[in-house]
Formats: sequence, C-alpha cells, structure tokens
Amino acid sequence: MKHLNTFLVATLLLLGVGVANAQDENNPWAIEVGANAVDTFPVGLRDGQTDSDALNGDLFEEFYNVNDHWNIIPSVSKVSIGRYIGSGFTFAAVGTVNKIETMGDVPVDDLSYIGVDGEIKYSFRDLLGGSWLDPSIGIGGGYTWIDDIGFGTANGLVSVRIWLAENLGVNLQSAYKHAFEDAYGVKHFQHSAGVVFKFGGKDTDGDGIFDKDDECPETPGLPEFNGCPDTDGDGIEDRNDACPNTPGLAEFNGCPDTDGDGIPDPQDACPTVPGLASLNGCPDADGDGITDAEDACPNEAGPKSNNGCPYQDRDGDGVLDKDDQCPDVPGTVANKGCPEVTVEIIQQLNDYSKTVLFDLGKSTIRQESYAVLQNIANIMKEYPNADFVIEGHTDSQGSDKTNQKLSDDRAASVRNYLTTIGMDASRLSSIGYGESRPIATNATKAGRQQNRRVEISLKK
Repeated sequence: MKHLNTFLVATLLLLGVGVANAQDENNPWAIEVGANAVDTFPVGLRDGQTDSDALNGDLFEEFYNVNDHWNIIPSVSKVSIGRYIGSGFTFAAVGTVNKIETMGDVPVDDLSYIGVDGEIKYSFRDLLGGSWLDPSIGIGGGYTWIDDIGFGTANGLVSVRIWLAENLGVNLQSAYKHAFEDAYGVKHFQHSAGVVFKFGGKDTDGDGIFDKDDECPETPGLPEFNGCPDTDGDGIEDRNDACPNTPGLAEFNGCPDTDGDGIPDPQDACPTVPGLASLNGCPDADGDGITDAEDACPNEAGPKSNNGCPYQDRDGDGVLDKDDQCPDVPGTVANKGCPEVTVEIIQQLNDYSKTVLFDLGKSTIRQESYAVLQNIANIMKEYPNADFVIEGHTDSQGSDKTNQKLSDDRAASVRNYLTTIGMDASRLSSIGYGESRPIATNATKAGRQQNRRVEISLKK
C-alpha cells in the first residue's frame, strides 16, 4: 500500500497547481503533469516459459498488485504536452522518469528509468455528448532507458480524463510498452495519473466565447446566440433581425409593429395608424379600397376612378352619370341612360316630314316648311344618342334615273337643312329610293301625292 498511497498523494498534490486557460478546437494545447508507475510483471510469459515465475506472469496477471509490482517515486514523474489535431485525435510528446526497485517479485538495485514517447489518442468524449467523462484509446512509440540500456518500444494505451472544469481535468492512463530488442529490452506496463491543463483558446472579439464556437468571432455577442450580438436587446440576434437597431417582435423578424395592426413598421405605409394589409397598413374608413389619405370622400364609399366618392345620377333614371350618355335627361338602362325613340315618336316625325314642300321638280325646300323642319329637329334633339335616316321617295312619273336623283337630292336637302339649325351631322344620313317604294297607287293624282314624300327612320 505504501507505493499506492504515495502515487495517490502525488496526484492529489498536483490538483493544487494553478490553471492555465480553458484540448479541443477551442483550446488545442494541453499540458499534463503527474506521476507514473512501472510494472514489468503482467506482460506475458517469456519465450520458453510455461508458467508464471518471480519475473513474469501471464498477460494482465496481478495487474493491480500495486504493493508488490509497481515502481513509483513520490514526486512529479511525468510531463506531456499535446496538441489537438482534429476529429477527436490528439498528439502528445511525453517524458517520464522513475526508479525501478522491483521487477516482478525480484528486487533490483534502484535502476533509473527514463522514457520519451509520442502518443496519438482518439477521444470518445464527443460521442458521449461532450460530457465530463473523456475516455480515449491510443497508440504510440518511443525510447526507454533503464540505467544505461536503451531500447525502442511500441505502445498501446487507454486513458480516462475527468474534466473538473472547462480547462482543468485529471487523466488516468495505462500503457503497454512492447520492447523491440528481445535481448535487453524490457516489456512493461506504465500507469500514470496527472492533472491536465487545456489552453490556447482564441477569443478575437473578447466576448468570452472562443472563436471555434463563436459564429460571430469578430463581433462581441452573447452565449445564447453562439457569440453573435443582439444590438436592440429584443431577443433576436442581429443576423436574423430585420430591424437590428429597433426592438421588435419575433413574428416580424425583429421589427416593431407600432400601431398593432399586424403589419411590421418597415412594410407599413401608415405605421402609427392601424390599417389593412391590402393597403400596406393604411386605414380605409368607408371600405371602398382607397386609403383615407387618398380618398376625397373617406367616410362614403366610392370608386377610385371618382377619387373615392360615389357617382351621381343627376336625372334620377337609375343610370349613374358616368355611364349615362344623357346625364341630364331621364332615360332607360337599355339605352345607356337616354330616352328611347318609340314607334310613336317616329310616327310623329313622319307626320311632320310629310308636310315638307319642295319646289316643283327640284330639291329646294320651300320656305313655309322651315317651321316643320324646326319641329323635327327639336324632337330629334330630345334623343341625343339616336341616329336618323332621311329617306327620299317619288312617284312613278318621269324616268327611273330622274326619280332616283330627285329622291337622293331631296333627302340630302332635308339632312343639310337640319344640320344648319343645330343637328349633329354625324347623327344624320340620307338616302333616296326613287319610285321603288310606293305607299299608294301611282294611277291617281292622290296616290302619286302620297308617294312623293320624305320619311324619317332610326338608323340601325
């Protein structure tokens, strides 16, 4: 028990040594100082040996026989420096010293022991969720001197680190060191316990989060945002905050909604007045789809084409002025707000037109017919969207050619006169039918009188 107690005391004393800084990506370097124990017994039987003797036993036989087989000196006897090389692997250079007082059960004369080794270890810590428990396996090689005899070794090792803090831990390790020289090499186990200090972490922005874990390594930030800042303190890191300098809401990517209308201020054309999403956050009191600021009648619904005001119907005919071709004269919906020309009106026009007189054999209108034509014009003007056709007719006396020309001329004469007294020429057309459309017999004077006529009809 003496050697074991000495070994443990040395380890506990090492725990009182100060910490460097918080071996991984963040703190890639590690120094370990501790104590080691050398055991030459449980390394397997020598060539030709059939049973355990005082020097060698079977592999792992009496592996924990500390009192009889372990060689320990009561001081710091191991120093290593290691570097994390990625993906859970570390490399370390290790130096150890010891004094060999027993080989198996055979006492020897305090032989000096010096070991220089290189180790490559793989840590299972990340597979365990980055916990305080850090088991590793590894291989290595080195050179060992026992007194003045040196020999190379190939090493296999297992270790367990227990992290007491981010950059401070205890390492417990056992290594099998196989000697290459059969003649004078000594196969042995070397156990060690030590304190590990991790250091070398880089924190460029000084926010207490190492660059490896800092997603914003050049800008001071917060641990809850992996080292990134939240300038406005709204709980949304600046990288995800559409308004990083103004406190806002998560539902609006960090932007505020001052008027509480559900539209964030940057998209709200009226950020201080509750409004509608369809109008970019502006209000529409009358619900006509036009913002109050652009609505000439904000409290009375109306179309945009009329600046938000309702259209009038001045003549009260049920057709809005905007659609009413006769806004000041009552009409019908079917006739676009204008009065419709009825059969009775056409009959009235024709009653007048039959009394229009021309000079004999000519198209000149006689003066006494001017009043009649004025009456005709007055009636036509009452129907401003109606177009009329002036038709000329003759009796059968004279040649067809002469009668056709005369009917054309008389119809055109009436049309022209009506335009001189205010009728729109675009609403009038004329045509002559000669003697082709009699309404009475041409065999009598009275019948021929009826056939010589001007008629008025609606243009189709």
